[in-house]
Amino acid sequence: MFERTRNILVEYRITFVFLVVAGIFIFVGLHFEWDKEIMASLVVLFGIISHAFAGLVGLVALIPFIGPLIIKVLSIPVFWLLNAGGYFVSILFVRKGFGSSVVQGRVLTIVLLVGVVIGFILGKII
Repeated sequence: MFERTRNILVEYRITFVFLVVAGIFIFVGLHFEWDKEIMASLVVLFGIISHAFAGLVGLVALIPFIGPLIIKVLSIPVFWLLNAGGYFVSILFVRKGFGSSVVQGRVLTIVLLVGVVIGFILGKII
């Protein structure tokens, strides 16, 4: 059991470092009362660039039984938001007269969503 925990800590050491750096930045920003919107934007940008959030999702998924359920519950709304955003942008561009661009964008969105679903299914099979 300790060997498995050690392997996880070694494998995710960079993720831990980036999450600690983000936590320190948040603590220092709150202590010095920096602008919260700018601070949140910088932390999100840092997390995306450093892949710290992807590592955090991987760590959560390691929790037996409930971890994969949490990840599924968090990832499904992303697809809904992506699709809803596509519809709102489509409405805006159709009103501006860019009908052919809207069709191309909707096709790309559908291809992306279908590709992700096929990848998920293949990942479960393999």
